[in-house]
Amino acid sequence: MPHNDPHEEEAPRIRQMIIEDLPEVFHIGEEVFTAEYSQSLYRTWDEYEITTLFNSDNELCIVAEHEERILGFALGTTVKKHHSPWKYGYLVWLGVRRELQKMQVGARLFKELKRRFKEQGVRMIIIDTSADNEPAIRFFKKHGFDNVQEHLYMTLNLSKRHKKKAVKKP
Repeated sequence: MPHNDPHEEEAPRIRQMIIEDLPEVFHIGEEVFTAEYSQSLYRTWDEYEITTLFNSDNELCIVAEHEERILGFALGTTVKKHHSPWKYGYLVWLGVRRELQKMQVGARLFKELKRRFKEQGVRMIIIDTSADNEPAIRFFKKHGFDNVQEHLYMTLNLSKRHKKKAVKKP
């Protein structure tokens, strides 16, 4: 007699994103990638992000669903650098509904995306996140990422008036 694991039935199904998923994926991203999430988010979450990746690398755009409800998504692409024999996988966005973030949905999405990257001949996966995004850093380290390198980027807010400071002459 086959043994049925009750948790197996609860596991989300991971599948390729279809065009009808775009609005729900967008709304999950709006919920997760907010200014509070990262005040210096240099890549903003907008419909252009999803549609560009969906149109260029559809096989690397996946969702986790349970009972026809999307629980999370992963959006990736591949990068081939000029004069390099390596092909890189770039996990651009990984988002899971807030109330489900401790339920292995992200891990299942990552595992499937990694499998798809390998199928495409990728030799290294790259991710980026804010240096203060400790949950994401823990998640990726748990999944084998290392060689953490901090990247400095700066902003100039043009909507604020800046007063020039007087320089005293000796």
